[in-house]
Amino acid sequence: MPVTVKISTIIPPFIIAIGLIFLIEDLHHKLYFWQLMVHFEVASPMSWGTWILTIILFISILWPLSFIDGIKLFFEENNKKRLAKWCGSVQNVMKKVPLLPKLVELTTKNRKTLAYITFFLAIALGIYTGILLSSFNARPLWNTSILGPLFLVSGVSTGAAAIMWLSNNKEEKALFSRIDLVLIGIELTLIFLMFLGMAWGPEVYQQTAAMFLGGEFTAVFWGVFVGMGLILPAILEALELKGFHVPIAIPAFLILLGGLIFRVIMVVAGQISAYTF
Repeated sequence: MPVTVKISTIIPPFIIAIGLIFLIEDLHHKLYFWQLMVHFEVASPMSWGTWILTIILFISILWPLSFIDGIKLFFEENNKKRLAKWCGSVQNVMKKVPLLPKLVELTTKNRKTLAYITFFLAIALGIYTGILLSSFNARPLWNTSILGPLFLVSGVSTGAAAIMWLSNNKEEKALFSRIDLVLIGIELTLIFLMFLGMAWGPEVYQQTAAMFLGGEFTAVFWGVFVGMGLILPAILEALELKGFHVPIAIPAFLILLGGLIFRVIMVVAGQISAYTF
């Protein structure tokens, strides 16, 4: 599965770097962000997140570099001349950066071990945002143990959608389509359980749930995120697996858009939800 193992791994370093820039921008004392990277507090979710992000960013850069020859060949075989040329430029830069060739060689020799490490780090990274938000006791929408697993499943689903979109291999697309259908099912179950817990909880949680059950976020959450970002792509993926011709870019784009909308809604609505007594 060349796209899963090699090609798709070009994306994470850029996405993680952009995420880090946004996180630094959100800090009140921006010039002191580096202190998070030289201190570690076991009881601090932000400290855990900073170290996980830093380590996984480092690995996410080395991993595709260890496959740079194969990635270049893949682009050449698929007539992607500009991307193949870009890979050649990356190879030239690699030779000029001190220690980088040795680090890439070490990564190449220990790919399997590194893959296991990255697997667990990726789970930690995916669940971290939900854990960080759930630690805010004063925000009822965030203060639930379901939020961590929900963010993780949503993140893995969008990752599967990205691979489906990039891949030109039928078996690879079908595999990730089946995986994504399972993930969407889990995601819908977690959403149902989250709102069930709120509806049966104290008054402040019932008020929070009301924002999504007839309130200001009802249309965008259930119509756009759940309807267009989960249920519709799941139907399209199921039809594709049954043999109907459905351009895979459509469900993949809807899932990626839905994942983004879900995060925006949860952050905005979470700040509105609060104890009023």
